[in-house]
Amino acid sequence: MNEKDFPQPQMIKIPAGKFLMGTTPEQAQQVLKETKNDKDWQEWLGWEQPQHTVDLSGYSIGKYPVTNREYQIFVKEAGYKPPRGWDNDQYPAENGDHPVVNISWNDAQEYCKWLSGKANKTYRLPTEAEWEKAARGDKDARVFPWGDEFDPAKANAAESKIGAATPVGQFSPQGDSPYGCADMAGSVWEWCVDWFDEKEYRNRKDGVENPTGPKDGQYRVLRGGSWLNNRYRARCASRNWYEPAHFYNDIGFRLVLSPSSISAL
Repeated sequence: MNEKDFPQPQMIKIPAGKFLMGTTPEQAQQVLKETKNDKDWQEWLGWEQPQHTVDLSGYSIGKYPVTNREYQIFVKEAGYKPPRGWDNDQYPAENGDHPVVNISWNDAQEYCKWLSGKANKTYRLPTEAEWEKAARGDKDARVFPWGDEFDPAKANAAESKIGAATPVGQFSPQGDSPYGCADMAGSVWEWCVDWFDEKEYRNRKDGVENPTGPKDGQYRVLRGGSWLNNRYRARCASRNWYEPAHFYNDIGFRLVLSPSSISAL
């Protein structure tokens, strides 16, 4: 299988420029009001503040998370270990267009390296700034990809009562981001390249360019929420983390394509 006939993900171009990253005090207070000042949410919302301006170079990001069908080609061609829940190199029947799950950050990195070599392009995981801009756009710092109010008809979160990941694009176009990216709220958490630091935003200067997070850490960033989580986790600014060698049945990933040399930070 050569570069010309190798299937590659559908990508969405995100233009260079500034956007607002993170959560405002007013948005945080609304979440706290609705969660009755839950102590965990008080801590988690602190990770998203202060809201600040970020200036990014142009890049392209996957319209959808990587699917079982796409990942299967990697498993077969590279002889890579299959995700938990597969029968050797076979994903569950009828789930070819579902996002691949039970993927660790390390697994996602190996997929990026393999696909880059096959396609002769530099595919990688997004930085969390790239992920958030693609999810919320650059105009109004909206809470969800489609606007400021949650709608269970536009995302697969706990309120949608589906109870499992859904085929990519099932909530498109109604749940798409301003750029046309699908499934950026709910369904599966998505790995980002950054190490996680709860104080990252407090250490930044407003107007930072192409931030890539701390130089080291224990956990890698996850974004987007999943079918297991409520609407507050599906907000564009919500941050989560997990150990890079670990995986779960609601964690997947999508790809970024850019001239940047960002890789395993």
